Amino acid sequence: MQKTRTTPATPPQVLVFAASDPTCGAGIQADILTLASLGCHPLTALTAVTVQDTTGVSSLQPLSAELLEQQARAVLEDMPVAAFKIGLLGSVENVLAVAEIVSDYPDIPLIFDPVLASGRGDELSGEEIIAAMREMLLPQTTIITPNAPEARRLAESDEDENEPSLDVCAARLIEMGAQYVLITGTHENTPLVVNTLYNNQGVLRHDRWERLPGSYHGSGCTLASAIAGCIAGGASIEEAVRDAQDYTWQALDKGFRAGMGQFIPDRMFWAREDSEEQEKDKGDAPA
Repeated sequence: MQKTRTTPATPPQVLVFAASDPTCGAGIQADILTLASLGCHPLTALTAVTVQDTTGVSSLQPLSAELLEQQARAVLEDMPVAAFKIGLLGSVENVLAVAEIVSDYPDIPLIFDPVLASGRGDELSGEEIIAAMREMLLPQTTIITPNAPEARRLAESDEDENEPSLDVCAARLIEMGAQYVLITGTHENTPLVVNTLYNNQGVLRHDRWERLPGSYHGSGCTLASAIAGCIAGGASIEEAVRDAQDYTWQALDKGFRAGMGQFIPDRMFWAREDSEEQEKDKGDAPA
């Protein structure tokens, strides 16, 4: 008798616009790992190819805006998408292309990780790209997730005599159109890492995390993709921010040093923990 196959439910699908990282520590590979770990099905539109290792980026080659758009349109015409996640775009033309694409889907939440520099400080987005982000992407952004230096750079004004506070930066980013701003404190000189979520009413929550030793490749990609995955799964913004931070901290805490530079977050830490627990149970079983 032939068995009838039951079609399983489709997991939430998240379309990622980001660059390739051959180490799989950051970029679109980090997004894929994070989203898959959280039970989502990742869809991808590649924006650029990088040459990098765990110590830094040596070159960046943007893909054409036409090819980027073709990738995204092909997926969007075929598959339902629950959230957009944007990372490194690589060129002004790509910023404009992505802005036009997402504008056709205003009801889909947009999670924007504005990648302006590598962990080593290599410049990845110049002033023209930043200006295009402010004008074309921020007005469509559900939540933007800059670290403190990125927030200051995005929100800086010619009228500033001194460095603006992070509260001022968040307010300016919201004035530019973002609904929510999550500024991460990994680059600040504080005993604990303090991440702050804002909306147009001001501060919604402060979350404080133990500052782990070392530096990590792709922590920002992990956090933003985790937020996207949680939102795609039905979480509210505050729930997604809370749960994504917890997931990211655990991935960093279980991070490994694959090369000679930064640690790589272990986005599949739970799978290895389960495997270790199963091996322990086998060892404890009576003969």
